[in-house]
Amino acid sequence: MKLPANSPAIVITQHMPPGFTTTFAQRLDTLCKVNVHEAKGGERLLPGNAYLAPGHKHMKIVKSGADYKIRLDDSERVSGHKPSVDVMFASLAECSGKNTVAAILTGMGKDGAQGIHQLHQQGAYTIAQNEQTCVVYGMPKEAVKTGGVDNVRAIDDIADDIIQYLRKTNAGSRL
Repeated sequence: MKLPANSPAIVITQHMPPGFTTTFAQRLDTLCKVNVHEAKGGERLLPGNAYLAPGHKHMKIVKSGADYKIRLDDSERVSGHKPSVDVMFASLAECSGKNTVAAILTGMGKDGAQGIHQLHQQGAYTIAQNEQTCVVYGMPKEAVKTGGVDNVRAIDDIADDIIQYLRKTNAGSRL
């Protein structure tokens, strides 16, 4: 089962260079039920939309009144990456914590491990892709090692897990 068109807002950080994130967002938009955009900064997070960090900036989520908004950051690389998953996850831990569902997928290195642990400590529901379905088990493995992962799932089961969790908790949040 794929995430439905009325899903809570989705934010994505992918280790890709500038330019590639633009075409990647466009491609995902043709494949997904949600609308996928490359983040520009300043957008209000809305249900039914996914926002991809641009390849040259960190993406942070900030609370603005009752809304969550995207802030792009041009600071130094974190864990060797820009954009960095740790930066995005840390910002979510700070502003939305328990209202967040976070997943870390295949990738090299440990970017995202510290951030997903922070989210877990703030009450977020956290998922890591399992080793069997990863191309590279680096990032999920490091996240699991922190103790900050609630569930480990095959890539094809992650969307179902998220939907079940949201239904179980009657989550009406936007993240």
